[in-house]
Amino acid sequence: MYQTWQMAERVQVREIDDDEGRRLLRIVRRGSGSVVTWRRAQMVLLSAQKMPVAKIAEVTFTSEDRVRDVIHDFNADGFDSLYPRYAGGRPRTFNLPERREIKKYAKSKPVEHGVPFSTWSLSKLADFLVAEGVVDDISHEAFGSCSVTKASRFNG
Repeated sequence: MYQTWQMAERVQVREIDDDEGRRLLRIVRRGSGSVVTWRRAQMVLLSAQKMPVAKIAEVTFTSEDRVRDVIHDFNADGFDSLYPRYAGGRPRTFNLPERREIKKYAKSKPVEHGVPFSTWSLSKLADFLVAEGVVDDISHEAFGSCSVTKASRFNG
């Protein structure tokens, strides 16, 4: 039994109008601002000029997969996709009720909650707290800032 493989359709940026073309050219020529935005605009502009993905990747010193992602994103979201969305910053702090819940679980034994471990590790406790809905998300760094785990030493 043989499988037939189909070639994926060539990735190409959607049809762009004259205003969009001028805007892309302005971003590329100006060169000020974010390097990420400049490089993404360059990829989109080259695609609009019918350059193949492999050549765009070569010219922009990146991978073909990255070029495809940028083109797909531009086709879906337009110019918003060109601008980076950094989400760094300080880890969130927990309110008093969340701290109390975290402390309650950190001081208890995992087996009391039906978890087959003798002691909590940071990653096991974090996964458990998220699974139980105590917090939406928690990192090891957040545990450190919470200082609940330091005081309890996990089990006692």
